[in-house]
This record gives sequence, C-alpha cells and structure tokens, in this order.
Amino acid sequence: MALRLYNTLTLDVKPFTPAADNTVRMYTCGPTVYDFAHIGNFRTFVFFDLLRKWLRASGFRLNHVMNITDVDDKIIRNATARGQTLEEYTAIYTKAFLDDSALLRLEQAEHVVRATEHIPQMAHAIHQLAEKGCTYESEGSVYFRIASFPEYGKLSHNDFSGQRAGARVDQDTYEKDDARDFVLWKAAKENEPFWDTEVGKGRPGWHIECSVMAIEYLGSTLDIHAGGIDLTFPHHENEIAQSESLTGKPFARFWMHAEFLLVEGQKMSKSLGNFYTLRDLMVKGYSPESVRYLLASVPYRKGLNFTFDGLKSAQTSIERLRNYQLRLQSGKFPEGENAEITKRTAAAQQQFREALDDDLNTAEALAAVFEYVRETNSAMDAGLFCETNAPAAREFVSQFDSIFDVLNATMKEGSLSEAGIEQLVKERSEARKARNFKRSDEIRDQLLTSGVILEDTKDGVRWKRK
Repeated sequence: MALRLYNTLTLDVKPFTPAADNTVRMYTCGPTVYDFAHIGNFRTFVFFDLLRKWLRASGFRLNHVMNITDVDDKIIRNATARGQTLEEYTAIYTKAFLDDSALLRLEQAEHVVRATEHIPQMAHAIHQLAEKGCTYESEGSVYFRIASFPEYGKLSHNDFSGQRAGARVDQDTYEKDDARDFVLWKAAKENEPFWDTEVGKGRPGWHIECSVMAIEYLGSTLDIHAGGIDLTFPHHENEIAQSESLTGKPFARFWMHAEFLLVEGQKMSKSLGNFYTLRDLMVKGYSPESVRYLLASVPYRKGLNFTFDGLKSAQTSIERLRNYQLRLQSGKFPEGENAEITKRTAAAQQQFREALDDDLNTAEALAAVFEYVRETNSAMDAGLFCETNAPAAREFVSQFDSIFDVLNATMKEGSLSEAGIEQLVKERSEARKARNFKRSDEIRDQLLTSGVILEDTKDGVRWKRK
C-alpha cells in the first residue's frame, strides 16, 4: 500500500508522491513567538514531526521550511509593554520554543526561517502584486484586493462572492467567515518598529510572510503545506490568493490540517485555569515522552481531548513498551525459530506500515504494536518465543520508535551532577533576590532542559529530576 494523505483542498484522501526529485517540498506554519507555546500548539507540531519521520521512512527526501513569526500585532504590543526591542522580546520565546521542541524530540526543519530576516523580499513581492493590479493603498498601508482572485474560498470551501466590496481589515487576524481585503503592508506608526523598503516605511502583515518565505526556499509550488485547522481561514486562504496571484501557479499540491485539542472536554484558556505549556506539565512531574505519546496517539484529523488520566495512561503505555524492549534485549529464549511467531512479526510490521500509510492513522499503528506485544509476551511466558525470533521483534520495536520516539528517556546524556544543580539553584536564588528575573528564568530553563524540575516553596527551592 502506498502512502495516502488527506487533502483539505480536495476533501479526499489521495496517493502522495513528491512532484520532483523524490524530495518532499514542505512548509509548516511555525510559532508566533509572543509567549510560551502551549500543548495545543504542540499537538500540531508533533503531527508535523510524525509526518516528517514517516515521509522519510517511506523513502522520500525532505526539504522542509518552518517559519518563526517574530513580528506581528501581539508581539509589538507585548514588547512595548515590557520596554524591550522586538529582537530582545522574541529571542526569549524563540529559545523556549526550540528548547521545548527538543524535549519533545521534534526534528528541526531543514530551514527554520524568521520573518524579520526576509522583510525586503516581502516588500518586493508586494510591489509585484501591485504591478499585477491585485492591491490598493489606503493611508500608507497596502491591501490585497480579494476581488482580483476569483478562486478565493477554494481551500475553506466557502463562497465569498457576496462580500462587501472595499471592506478591509488591518489586524493580522479577524473573525472566521468574514472575507475582507487583507493588509499586506502596514504603514509605520509612531513608537512602533518599521522597515524602510520599496513599498514605503512600515512592516509586513502576517499573511504575506509565509508566502514569501515558502516560495523563496521551496519554489512556486509546494508538495505539502501544513498547519493547525484554525489557520485554514483566513491565513491559508490568504496565502493561496497572494501566492497564486504572484506566480500564476498552484501554491501547494496537498494541504494538511491538524484538529483542535481540548482540555478535559473544554477549550483551553487561561481564564478557565486549564492552559498548559510543556513546562507546566513537567513541573507536575510528567515526562516529555508521555506528553508526546498522548499528542501522537490520536490521528491528526480527529480532535484530541487532553486529560490527566490520559497522560498517566500514556506513561503506563511507554513503560510497558520499555519493559518489553528490555525483555527482548536481555531475556533468554529457547534456541531455534518459531515459524508462527516469524509470520506474526511480519504481519504486525505490515499492519503498522499500512496504518501510517493511511493518512497517518496513529491509533491503528499503536493498536498493531500493542496487540503484537501482548501476543508475544504471552508466547515468551509459555516458552514459545525463540532466540531466532528476537532480532525481528527488536527491529519492529525500533521501527515503531523511529516514528513515535518515546522509548528513550529525555536528556540523559550530559545531565548535571547534584553539585552542579545545587550551584545553579543557588545562583538562581541570588538572581531573584537581585530582581534579575531574566537571569533567573534562564537558569530555570537550563535546568528544565537538563531534566531538572524546580519547585518554589515557602521553605525554599526544591528540585528533582524527571
């Protein structure tokens, strides 16, 4: 069975192969670095990682671009409130995102690109769109004219033909199902950062950033463009309009979107007290592997209900697989080969591959693994699992973990000694007393990355390893 993927654009599952050179040209929407990424964000980023790993396992090469949005309305507002430059403010959350990604074993894209490093290219693209008659100016800002692109709505499958002409929006986001001409370039405002470019002084709107960076690194037509379901409209719809107006070619062959994550059946929000980052969960004693497993366990096109019972079950599942792996590595089995076990191993491997080929059906893939573990554990108990059966079983476990990547404990190599931890804890306490909260946070993050969790109590700071 060949790899088949669901395409939001065509609303069906189709066989997937890259257009050229056996190389998948893929763009995924990365973080907007105005705060720490939460587990809903990481549900999508874990999906990207599973997709990357399975594409490679399917024999394809990868040329993958992920953006980091380091200029937008929220970032400017927050940086200004803190009295920091854009670069100072976004550096904190960019590092935090990359550190959290490493803890979750997310492979880095071949190109991790920052919006602020591509402003001249964005301005030039806007200039080209203007020459094609796709834009208009108002008070120094430049807007994309949706009426210039008759296919607008083809990704979200909405009919916007009755939209009010001339209605436009200046914000980087706006209400769903409200099609308006969107801003490409925002005129410079007092006390806000700006760039002096061929389209004037100002800064880009959010939507043009992704189009320009995708085309620069991957060409006019991508094989896959992926993101969260909330980006389908308006962000991805706007990307299509401006990109295809610019190049005259289809922007992406496959569009893939991960569904929402709920927490205990509710939408995650700070006001409900159910808003969690990876760091929050680690402080509660949960491992990054258990978070990754839970986020990966539900197929990406189905909503995921995050619960703490589910997180505990994820940890139990990982321990079961680790124990099985250890049994395969150190157990003593009868000599020879059990032909039925050999056939069962081949069948389980085939079921695993077919499940992931079926639009990354991770639930079915995990079911194939655990059914095999149950059956072969029973065979071992009965003395029916033989020495010659072990290598193929170990290979199957390795195949599973090359995709799900949860069996090896995080950050064991190079872990800090107890003396080193105590020294850093002492330095952090001194930094807090001196109100040097930036240094205090840096030390906390360094310890967290090394697998050490801090807990501030009325009796002082306590720490423990994950």
